[in-house]
Amino acid sequence: MNKKDCFFLGKIVKKYSFKGELLVKLDTDDPQLYENMESVFIEVRNNLVPFFIESSQLHKSELLRIKFEDVDTEEDADALMKSGLYLPLEFLPKLEDDKFYFHEIIGFKVEDKNFGYVGIITSVNDSTAQSLFEIDREGTEILIPMNDEFISKVDKINKTIFVDTPEGLIDLYLEED
Repeated sequence: MNKKDCFFLGKIVKKYSFKGELLVKLDTDDPQLYENMESVFIEVRNNLVPFFIESSQLHKSELLRIKFEDVDTEEDADALMKSGLYLPLEFLPKLEDDKFYFHEIIGFKVEDKNFGYVGIITSVNDSTAQSLFEIDREGTEILIPMNDEFISKVDKINKTIFVDTPEGLIDLYLEED
């Protein structure tokens, strides 16, 4: 399994018991969805390795307490500390209407209400306080904040996101120096 075919579920943050149990900080708004998994992929030395789950339960709402098969000692648990957990993309819950996962919209066209065709989404920058659409317009990068007020409609069938950005925002990127 390759990382590009998976989504990040969370990170092992702490040992829970001397019997190899671990606590995972989940990266989700709905931790209950992941309480009864059979297996996950754990990143071990840049490879995704499948691990089967003996038992799991939510612990203090945002943490998941997991007991993996064949992880029976503190030493076994230590070897997995700070590792990332991944699941295949098909395990992501389906989103309705105008909601989307970042990986889903790569390659979507962007149409602005006033400007018209803007370009193609090449990636999403979520390292800033506000996530940004990174859009390629014939070699010029345009950044548009992923603000609910700017996004008018997401047309998944036609792979187009309709936006209504403040006047002049897109032009800032296209002005000649």
